[in-house]
Amino acid sequence: MWRWLGRNLSTLLLAFLLALVVWVSAIISTDPDLEAVYPRAVPLEVLSMDPAYLQVAKIPPTVRVTVNAPQSIWGQINVNQDAVRAWIDLSGKGEGRHMVPVKAQVLLTPSQVVRIEPAEVEVTLEPLVTRVFPIHINVSGDPALGYRKGTVLSDPSNVTVSGPRSLENSVVGVQVALDISGANDTVKKTVPVQPVDQHGDPVAGLNVTPPTVELTQPVSLLGGYRNVVVKIVTTGQVEVGYWLTNVSLTPPNVTVFSTNPSLVNELPGYVETNPLDLTGLRDDVDIRATLNLPRGVTLAGEQSVLVRLSIAALEGSLPITLPLEVVGLPPELKASLSPENVDLLLTGPLPLLNNLTPGGIRVSVNLSGLEPGVHQVSPVVDLLPSQVKVGSILPESVEVTIAIAPTESSTTLPGTPTAVTRTPSPATHTPTPTP
Repeated sequence: MWRWLGRNLSTLLLAFLLALVVWVSAIISTDPDLEAVYPRAVPLEVLSMDPAYLQVAKIPPTVRVTVNAPQSIWGQINVNQDAVRAWIDLSGKGEGRHMVPVKAQVLLTPSQVVRIEPAEVEVTLEPLVTRVFPIHINVSGDPALGYRKGTVLSDPSNVTVSGPRSLENSVVGVQVALDISGANDTVKKTVPVQPVDQHGDPVAGLNVTPPTVELTQPVSLLGGYRNVVVKIVTTGQVEVGYWLTNVSLTPPNVTVFSTNPSLVNELPGYVETNPLDLTGLRDDVDIRATLNLPRGVTLAGEQSVLVRLSIAALEGSLPITLPLEVVGLPPELKASLSPENVDLLLTGPLPLLNNLTPGGIRVSVNLSGLEPGVHQVSPVVDLLPSQVKVGSILPESVEVTIAIAPTESSTTLPGTPTAVTRTPSPATHTPTPTP
C-alpha cells in the first residue's frame, strides 16, 4: 500500500489541488469580491498620546476607507454603523510636528482595507502647561443714590489655567466682570472666568478650572438714608358706571434722606403720596404724585413717583326684543317668518348699554340664493357698537317660508311690530374698585 501511495502521491496532490481550485472558483462565482468606498465617513481616533502633551493643530475628524470584501459581507457592512474603525497611534511621539500614518480595520471578515484617504495626517504636539492665577474683578457701575459699595469677594479666589505652552505663555491673568448699576442691596452673581493677555484681550483655547466663580458685592445704605415703600392715597370716586381696575406705581419704593438720621429711622417703613383726586375719571391716566414727607426729610433723587390708574366701564346686560328684517329676497318672491321677533341679550359697558336705542340695532335674515320652500335661517345682528356683544339670540334660528309673490300687486311683509325695550340691568358680579 505504501508503495502504491508513493507511486501515486503526485497524482493525488494534483487531484486535490484541482478540486480546491474548482471549489474556490465555485465560491467566487456565487459570492464575488467587491471593492468600494465605505458609505460612511469613519471617525479618526487618537490613541496612546502622552498626557503631558496637547495637540495644537487640528487633524481631520474623519477619513474615507476603501474596502474589498465578498458581496455577502458587504450586505452586513452597509447596515453596520461601526463596521470600520480608523485611528492614529501617537506612541512615543513628543514635542514637535509628526506625520503619522492612518490605520483602519474592518470588523467583519473576510475583508481587506484597500485604501485610506488621507493615508497620513500631520500632528503637532506641545507640552501641557498648568498655572494658578488670582482672579481680577472688574466692577462697573454705581449703586443707587444713598448707597455705597463694599469690598467685592470671589469664591474661589484663584483658578487653574491649563493649555499648550504657546497659548499659556501669552496669558498674564484671569478676570471677571460685574455690573452693579443701580443696586440697592448686596449683589450675588455667578460669572464666567476669562483668561486675558497683556493687552486685556481674551485668550481662547485654554481650560479653566473652575470655569465660573461666585461674586459677592456688599451694597449698604449711607448714614441718614433709608429705603421705604410708597403708599398711594386717593380721594373722590371715578365717574358713575366706571371702576378702578388697577393701580401701579413706579418706582414702588424710594430712598429718603435727612441730616438727622433719627428722623428717617422713625418712619414707619412707608411714606404716603399727597392725595390723588379720582373725581370724574373715566379712562386710564398717568399722574406724577408728590410725597407727603415729614419736616426735615427729603427724597434722594427724583422728587415724584409715577402713578398709573387703570379705569374701565362696569359691565352689564340688556335683554331686548326686536323685529326681524328680510334682506336678499328678490322682488318676485315673498317670505313669511315664524317667529317675527327675536329676543337678544346684549352685554357690554353699562354706559354704552344705557345709551343704546332699539332703532339703532338691526336683526336680519339673509335669504339670498334661497328657493321657494321652507328654510331654517339664523338671524344676524348688525349696527352694534364694537364694545357691545351679543350674549344670546332666541330662537337661534327661525322658520322662513318663501313663495312666489302674486303678480297683481307686490306683497309686503307684515307691519313692523313695536320693539319692546327693557331697562339695562348690571352684570350679576360687579367688581369693587380696590387701589
